[in-house]
Amino acid sequence: MSRGGAPRGERGTALVEVTWLALLLLVPLLYIVLAVFEVQRAAFGVSGAARAAGRAYAVAPSESVAPGQATAAAVLALQDQSLDPGRETLGFRCEPDPRNCLAPGSVITVTVGYSVPLPLLPTALGGQTPSIAVDAVHRVPYGTFREDRP
Repeated sequence: MSRGGAPRGERGTALVEVTWLALLLLVPLLYIVLAVFEVQRAAFGVSGAARAAGRAYAVAPSESVAPGQATAAAVLALQDQSLDPGRETLGFRCEPDPRNCLAPGSVITVTVGYSVPLPLLPTALGGQTPSIAVDAVHRVPYGTFREDRP
């Protein structure tokens, strides 16, 4: 025994125990922080994509061009956040007449969804990596005093 009353074989192991405990706690915490950052980036990108698609739809020259123009704007906004544009879902809905979005007084509703894959998971664990769904909805009023576009 030493002067402190502890056996000599136990001397200096506190540093090793604290190091292992720190690693066991910090690695999962770091993974959670990475996952939260990925989801936040996707949420920001999806929100921007819905806003850009709604604006592009509202300023389109005709009803036939509007969905393509809005889709291109959404893809560009997603790529701006370094998101894979193949994972998104994009939907348009118009009120009061679903067939004529560019009529005076109508409201264009754009819905963008995105599937965020969890980071650092190998595909060897299964066919598809787990993901978190993120979506955004943006409503754009087409002014009452604007011209009707075919």
